[in-house]
This record gives sequence, structure tokens and C-alpha cells, in this order.
Amino acid sequence: MSDPDVSTDDPDVVLSLPDSLRHELKDPLGPIYTEADDLLGAAGQPLVAVGDIVTCHLLLSQHRPAVALVDGKTKREAVDAEVREAIDTGAFDHHVTVRNPAATLTASLLTELRAALDRATAGEGQSTVVEIVEGEEDLAALPALAVAPEGAGVVYGQPDEGMVLATVDDEARAGVRDLLERMEGDVARVWDLLGA
Repeated sequence: MSDPDVSTDDPDVVLSLPDSLRHELKDPLGPIYTEADDLLGAAGQPLVAVGDIVTCHLLLSQHRPAVALVDGKTKREAVDAEVREAIDTGAFDHHVTVRNPAATLTASLLTELRAALDRATAGEGQSTVVEIVEGEEDLAALPALAVAPEGAGVVYGQPDEGMVLATVDDEARAGVRDLLERMEGDVARVWDLLGA
């Protein structure tokens, strides 16, 4: 889970977040929980976890998310050994590594997210996936909400507050589609990569 020099000139970058939209991402997209068990009681399936701390809390509560995206950091600092170990101990069926610079969404992240959701909802062949992101995974909740099945839960951290549970429904999809379409880049390619 290294943090290589990744620039927004990366040809894999499909969308980038302009400064003018940053304030819109401050408000949580759902209720905030401080206890994983309470969150799990309200969460739909499949469950997508975005962030190392959130993923660790779910795993320590004996729940393996269908899809997790982690970057080895919290608040831009390396996570501690307990968090790394909880995620690295073979908790997931599949591990993939993708590059995704800060404040962007790349083709590799979007493609692997779609593939992971397909694996998670494939009936009897369901399997879990962790995407190890070189760079940052912070924006991944947006495309996850755009394409996860109706009723699915997307969990991400709200710094110094807790875990946000966003439930996939028409309203959530419309809200994140609007945000994604106002980002800079090739929105049509995003929908193509996500199969949406």
C-alpha cells in the first residue's frame, strides 16, 4: 500500500475533482455511525467499504464487506499496524492493485470496482474483493453509489465523526451522478467503464 508519485497528468485519470466542488463533499451522504454493529444492523447488501479504518472496523466486527477500497492511509497519514494486519490477513477472496491519484478517479479503479461488484453479486459464486489503491481512494464512494445494486450499502469515513452509511437508491444515484458529471474529465467514459 505504497504512495508512489502519482500525478494528475496520469493518462489513466478519467475525472478530477475541481476545487469548486470540494465543499459539496463535506456533507455526509447518509447517517453517521460510531459503532460498527449499529451500522451493520442498518446496512443493505452488498456492502462496499471505502477506507482503511472503516474496513478494519467492519472486519473486527466479524463482517467482511463484499468490496473494500483501501490506500494504507487515514487523514493522509499511514495507518497503524493493527489496521494493516486486519486487512492483510487474507480476509478477502481477491486482491487487486490500482493506481488512483488524489482527487481523481482512474479507469483502473472504475473498471476494478465494476468487476468487484459483479463478483459480489454473482449468485452462488459470490466472492469478496479488496482494491489496494496506490494514491487515494477517497472519491470511490461516488461511483460505488452510482452503480451498486438497489439497497446496497456504501460505507466511508467522516473524519473525526464516524462512519457514513449511504444506501443505494434512486435519490442517492441521482445525487452522485450530478456530482460526477460536474467533475472535470470524460464523464461518458466513466459511465462506459462502470457499465451504467
